[in-house]
Amino acid sequence: MKLTVGTRGSRLSLIQTNFVIQQLTRKFPDLEVEIKIIKTLGDRIASKPLLQIKEKGIFEKEIDRAVFRGEVDFAVHSMKDVPTINPLKTTIVAVPKRESPYDVLVSKDGLTLEKLPPGAVVGTGSPRREAELHHIRPDLKVEAIRGNVDTRVRKLMRGLYDAVIIAEAGLQRLSMQHCITERLPLEAFTPSPGQGALAVIAREDNIKVIDTLKRVNDPSSMAEILAERAFVREVGGGCKVPIGAIARASGNTLSLYASVLSPDGKVKVHTSLVEDVKSPEKLGVEVAQNLLKMGAAELIQRWRRLYEEG
Repeated sequence: MKLTVGTRGSRLSLIQTNFVIQQLTRKFPDLEVEIKIIKTLGDRIASKPLLQIKEKGIFEKEIDRAVFRGEVDFAVHSMKDVPTINPLKTTIVAVPKRESPYDVLVSKDGLTLEKLPPGAVVGTGSPRREAELHHIRPDLKVEAIRGNVDTRVRKLMRGLYDAVIIAEAGLQRLSMQHCITERLPLEAFTPSPGQGALAVIAREDNIKVIDTLKRVNDPSSMAEILAERAFVREVGGGCKVPIGAIARASGNTLSLYASVLSPDGKVKVHTSLVEDVKSPEKLGVEVAQNLLKMGAAELIQRWRRLYEEG
């Protein structure tokens, strides 16, 4: 059997794709997988700050279209780049074992977040991380940063920033763990839903391919992702609204902690619940409803107004 996988051409994307290929070929030694690199909108406008980009799915839409049209058999994405509502007839068929969901601080002088001096410049392209930084350290200066993980670290080392905040999983996959200054706590820096996980995507009617790809699925990781994505759909968030959600499976139970912040980081609402691991989407909906009762809807609307004015 021979399959073609679509992916972005960044170093991290190729590492992630090759990881999935290795998992597949362990299960199916005779399987051949060809990689097809597809340039996405996010790659073409790499210099533009993410908050100024109105389009959704900028890192995966073109690749999913190739899956839908049959130009490739499947795709591998970073889960946090995959919108919770997809108009195309593609589906997440597998989630390999999740890596670290944590955010980490990488600082030029090895200083932790607490030790950074007032006015220090921290780079991030994430409105969630920016709001979380403002909530904890309003005395720091936050500046936008774009580029792949290794590009961001190079910009830091050139002195353009005093520190950057990056997903730990990206550094792990690039074998750059040595750069990490500090792992940030999940309660303070609640990750984007899906952070640390990969999404293996296929056309929903391609049963033969789906049956093959399902062999690399990790049930616990899938349960975590289903809970987090159900939460996002119910709460009405999006990729630019600073919503954090982290589910953790342990045996027969599944916990979900979620938070929403105001644009200036001054207001934060958060909640958590525990449910049976077999009911991940129920858990996501319940946590979203609790958060909405606590005032999350008004905070989300403040972000939407900010985008409209921008």
